[in-house]
Amino acid sequence: MGARKRNSADARKEAMKNVAVARLKNYPSSPRKMRLIADLIRGKEVFKALNILKFSDKLPARPLEKLLRSAISNWESKSGAKIDEGKAFVQTIFVDGGRQLKRLRPAPQGRGYRIRKRSNHVTLILDSYEKKEQVQEVEQEEKEAVTA
Repeated sequence: MGARKRNSADARKEAMKNVAVARLKNYPSSPRKMRLIADLIRGKEVFKALNILKFSDKLPARPLEKLLRSAISNWESKSGAKIDEGKAFVQTIFVDGGRQLKRLRPAPQGRGYRIRKRSNHVTLILDSYEKKEQVQEVEQEEKEAVTA
């Protein structure tokens, strides 16, 4: 591994030390349906996101609620403190397509229609508001230094 690649890998690892990640793999629902629910909680405070998922009547809301609880547990184990009201938020959530099971359904006149049974992968990243505020302050200082 070259020096530049090692430095970027080290920087990525250092950035991931401050956040909690939870992943859901091969959930048997289409990515499009899962994204509808994921868009509702993106950027929200953790307890608001839990309430949204708990009272949503969409089917993929249950596994996302479980995934969010897992991310909260990961965050608590990393930081060593209990998560408080207004302390953490859903920084990133994205849904990727998983594997597809391809099946054939009998159709008229000897044909077969394809059925694609889709699945998806969900990645959820939590971060705390204090770190977000520190990053914004640094960005503002950089902008002021450039304009001065």
